Amino acid sequence: MDRGRKSPRGISGGLEWFSLPLLLLTWQILAVVVDHRLFPTPIEVVGELWYLATERSLLEDVFKTLTRAAIAFVVAMGAGIVLGGIFGRFRAADQLFGSWVLIGLNIPAIVVAITCYIWLGLTEFALILAVVINKAPLVTVTMREGVRALDHGYGELARVYRVPFWRRVRRFVVPQLMPYVLTAARTGLSLIWKIVLVFEVLGSDGGVGFRIGIFFQNFDIAGILAYTMAFMTVVILIEYAVMRQLEAKVLGWRPAFLSA
Repeated sequence: MDRGRKSPRGISGGLEWFSLPLLLLTWQILAVVVDHRLFPTPIEVVGELWYLATERSLLEDVFKTLTRAAIAFVVAMGAGIVLGGIFGRFRAADQLFGSWVLIGLNIPAIVVAITCYIWLGLTEFALILAVVINKAPLVTVTMREGVRALDHGYGELARVYRVPFWRRVRRFVVPQLMPYVLTAARTGLSLIWKIVLVFEVLGSDGGVGFRIGIFFQNFDIAGILAYTMAFMTVVILIEYAVMRQLEAKVLGWRPAFLSA
C-alpha cells in the first residue's frame, strides 16, 4: 500500500474533529435564518453561559447534578452487575425474578420518581433511589447475557492446570465480561443524565434540571441552552477522557486474552 496515502480509518478519524464545529455552524445558520428571540445563536448562548458561570450558580448546579448522577451510576452498576451475575449463573433465580426485571425495564421513569417522592419526600435519597431503580434493570439484563455468553472452555482449561480461583476470575472471566460492563456503563450514563435532570425538574433544591425548570417558566431559552451546553460539555469530556480510553483498553485486552 502507498505509504503516502491515508487509510480510510485515518480519514474517518479526522472527520470526527469536524463534527461539533459542523453542528455549531448549522445552528448558527438556522438561528440567522429564523431570526427570532426564542432561537438564539451559539454566540449569544456562549455569552449567556459565561454570565451564568461567573455571576450566577451554574457551576454549583452542574456539580450538584453530576454528584447525584455519579452516586446513582455507581450504585446502579454495582447492583446490576451482582444481580446480572446471579441471574446469568443460576437459571432458577432468573426464572423466579425475571418478571421483576422486565417490569423494571418498562415501568415509566416518571412513575418511579413520583412514587419515591410521595413515599420519601423531596429528598436526595428519593431522587437517587428513583434513578437507581430505573437504571439497575438495564445493567442486570446486559450482565446476565454476558455471563451466559462466557466461554467455559477456558475455565475447564484453568482447572486442569490448577490455576487458583481468583486468578481464573481475573484472567479468564473478567476480560470476557468487560465488553458487557462497558456497554452497560455507556448506555447507563446516557440514560442517567436524562433521568436525573427530569427528576430535578419534578422536585429538588438545585441542579441543572431544577434551574432549567425555572428558565422554562420564564421562557428563557438562552438560559436553557446555556445550561444544556455546560452539561453537554462535561458529558463529552467524560466520553472522550474516560469512556473511550476505557473502551480502547478493553478492546486491547481481547486479542491478548484470546491468543493466550
